[in-house]
Amino acid sequence: MTSRTTSSVMMLMILSSRYHVASSFSVRNLAASSTIRLFASTTTPEETDTKPEPKVKPLPVKYTMDEIVSLCKRRGIIFQSSDIYNGYSGFYDYGPLGSELKKNVKDAWWKYFVTRREDVVGLDSSIIHNPKTWKSSGHLDGFSDPMVDCKETKLRYRADQLFFSPVKVEGELLGFVCVQEANDEDMMKDAKKQAKALLKSLDRKGENADPFEFKELVEATEEEMGKIPSPGSGKPTLTMPRDFNLMFQTQVGAVSDESSVAYLRPETAQGIFLNFKNVLTTSRQKIPFGIAQIGKAFRNEITPRNFIFRSREFEQMEVEYFIPPGDDVWPDFHKKWLDDSKAFLLHVGLREDLMGWDVHEGDKLAHYAQACTDVTFKFPFGEQELMGIAARGNYDLTQHTEGSGKKLDYYDEERKEKYIPHCIEPSLGVDRLMLALICSAYAEDEVGGEKRSLLKFDPKIAPIKVSVLPLVKNKEALVSVARELFDKLSMRWNVQWDASGAIGRRYRRADEVGTPFCVTVDFETIEQDNAVTIRDRDTTEQVRIPMDEVISYLSKAIDGY
Repeated sequence: MTSRTTSSVMMLMILSSRYHVASSFSVRNLAASSTIRLFASTTTPEETDTKPEPKVKPLPVKYTMDEIVSLCKRRGIIFQSSDIYNGYSGFYDYGPLGSELKKNVKDAWWKYFVTRREDVVGLDSSIIHNPKTWKSSGHLDGFSDPMVDCKETKLRYRADQLFFSPVKVEGELLGFVCVQEANDEDMMKDAKKQAKALLKSLDRKGENADPFEFKELVEATEEEMGKIPSPGSGKPTLTMPRDFNLMFQTQVGAVSDESSVAYLRPETAQGIFLNFKNVLTTSRQKIPFGIAQIGKAFRNEITPRNFIFRSREFEQMEVEYFIPPGDDVWPDFHKKWLDDSKAFLLHVGLREDLMGWDVHEGDKLAHYAQACTDVTFKFPFGEQELMGIAARGNYDLTQHTEGSGKKLDYYDEERKEKYIPHCIEPSLGVDRLMLALICSAYAEDEVGGEKRSLLKFDPKIAPIKVSVLPLVKNKEALVSVARELFDKLSMRWNVQWDASGAIGRRYRRADEVGTPFCVTVDFETIEQDNAVTIRDRDTTEQVRIPMDEVISYLSKAIDGY
């Protein structure tokens, strides 16, 4: 180091109580240049410290549903609807981050299954259809869930979400336990607690009960129902299961009578079937082809639970893919949609290790379906259906042909025959996918000995794509360059401006809401290389990118091109 450089360093130390050197001017840089840039500032050294962070050490993470709900509210993802009135069961509002995340998820699905395919077109049908629609589709007569009431507590349950088991000791029947559907660990814990209390009440404390044999409550006989305890009262106070129609009824028009009764749609699929001919004649499509729709649906759930997994107002993303008839035709199309559906879920960031498959067979298969396979996901409350891919046959178009008197057939020029098309239906709930993506993204790790919580959203669905960070907020030349970059990036993506606090704290704020990239504009940017530092959320690695290459760099990382 030259004497001039040494003198400069001493000068820096003397003035350190009033001045701070820009982060780009370390002693290493001083050796190469005798010029030191000083600027008056109230900024601390920690705020302008942009040196690379230590390597990331992943940590095992286990979370409960309560923690996910708390995280969603705390970070502005999802709120309870009508919160100031103590909420309204089964309804939720999406906050600033949640609405952006939801839009990105729907856009990704639409792009994947509609925009990038020549054989699928879109539709946006009304929420309320002619009431005859639901008579033809079977929803008015058969769209129901089994329900039981607790006669003592007046609580209401879905019977297929309650599980009972006999309590036996060496084969001797002593009574029953009844638990609500949850993950295996919680169900076993609740059942053991009830069994322990039962044994104590029979003065058989200390004896070990035989393994539980759980069945759905709908399988219980009338005699067993008289002995099975209610989860609410702990006594045998449950009614026999009965059907409860899930349709939301409303009135249309100025007069309220039987002729004005209508229903909010319980699924989006029927709007597609009603418009089959309209779309076919205007889109110039030929079978095989699909009609896609994203839209709201409503079901008057008996017991909405598990946050947004089972709610009364929800959103669906569905395709009805129409194919020729034939037992040798549908299996290949069904398999292709299974593969495409899995590929999409992985494409938007779902963890493959939390996914599974559930093939419907026997009584689980709808009477009109040729096949149905669910993609499942391991939520904190257990493994549950995320989406279904069904081979529905020609049931729906046939029902609407009979109900409307209008022909919904198709003349196949290649096969030289007329037929009512069959269809494959991949159906995915937006809200369930949102919950699965949040569960997949939640992570904890350690950076330099400090624990970090973050959301590892895939860049294409992240609610905030980029956070622009001017190194200091009181240097006009630097801030103006950062603001210009922010304005350019905002024309493409949802971008955040953050100029407050130490740079490390700003990184953590971005990590917590799942922002994949932070762009820091520093003194090197405006005085040396006209480049910025781009920091990766998952690895915390930083790269220096010329200003005119920032958009292309981020575009490839976020959009894939």
